[in-house]
Amino acid sequence: MRITRVTTYLVGNPWKNWLFVRLDTDQPGLYGIGEGTLNAFAKTVEAAIHELTPRFEGMDPFQVETIYQRMVRDVYSEGGQIHMNAVAAVETACWDIIGKATGRPIYDLIGGQCHDRLLAYANGWYAGPRTPESFAERAAMVVGRGYRALKFDPFGAAWRTMVPSERHLSIEIVRAVREAVGPDVQIMIEGHCRFSVAEAVWVGAQLAEFEPTWFEEPTAHQKIDSVVEVARKLTVPVATGESLTSTHQFAELLAHNAVHIIQPEPGNLGGIWKTRQVAAMADAHYAVIAPHNAQGPLSTASCIQISAASPNLLVQELFDEFNVDWEREIVDYPVELIDGSIVVPDRPGLGVDLNWTEIAKHPYEVSNFLPLFATGWERREGNRPTESPPASVNADEQLVNG
Repeated sequence: MRITRVTTYLVGNPWKNWLFVRLDTDQPGLYGIGEGTLNAFAKTVEAAIHELTPRFEGMDPFQVETIYQRMVRDVYSEGGQIHMNAVAAVETACWDIIGKATGRPIYDLIGGQCHDRLLAYANGWYAGPRTPESFAERAAMVVGRGYRALKFDPFGAAWRTMVPSERHLSIEIVRAVREAVGPDVQIMIEGHCRFSVAEAVWVGAQLAEFEPTWFEEPTAHQKIDSVVEVARKLTVPVATGESLTSTHQFAELLAHNAVHIIQPEPGNLGGIWKTRQVAAMADAHYAVIAPHNAQGPLSTASCIQISAASPNLLVQELFDEFNVDWEREIVDYPVELIDGSIVVPDRPGLGVDLNWTEIAKHPYEVSNFLPLFATGWERREGNRPTESPPASVNADEQLVNG
């Protein structure tokens, strides 16, 4: 079997353009799909996929490790999250092909099924005003849908530090959510890499009253020793890992023995196989995993396969119920939830497919990204500039426009 064609699709989700890839093979009707979505870089990742295509086109999709090495090691360039999301889209599509060819779900091919249901925590549900009342009302709605865990960022557009009024508002939002959902629902507090070490320690100490399951990415991921310092000073567990792009970075993080909730992001890690390896590395350090998943429906499908095969799964992030309404129309077999848990499918490969006609109805928009350090970002409307389009154009446009 050989990979014969690579096709990419950009889909205009208003708060983050989704990027999908399809690998066709020389076996009639057999193809695989994957996702390479990265906030604000959809077209850049798409270009990277096509630039990497000569590295794997014509290869047997079963040779996942070799295909990965040809796209990563052999190019002798380290492109961070952009590079690895391109790799992940292709790698995931290979696993989808393998699963379909063998008639097995991917989880059966990476260790077997450890769970038939996955506890899910809701994200994306607080797309409204940044007030304690709004967060409380929406949190109660989430619990009313059956979720027993939810995550949110109460910190507005904070960066490095907060003034006293912002500190107090953030803590009051957390208090309102805890009171709305009661003591038995898990709440996770998102930090989005916002804080200095000192500010993160102050915030984390205030959060302890509300017994959060974790305080996520309190400091920027580039300095692993910073998040380690925060974790050692807090009683609230710290979670991190979504921004890391290699198993080597996770090895460094785990070696400190300070963070024991690990959040690998399959896109940033280059796909399913490396993420499963990180789950095993975490298990060797008595850590649990909570795979990051803030993209489109194929990212969800990938995470489900990884989580189902990981014995040290804590919980799985889920945006799908709080994404655009038409998400369920662009994918066959959307995620199934029962009492706040994801039902693990038994269909071959990723267990989903794309509706090619429907995805064409939602074109890419350059303004579709999540501006996490802009006031009002939590409304998840993407960036909606009111000024005129920028003056810069590409070379082709200059020729056309004279």
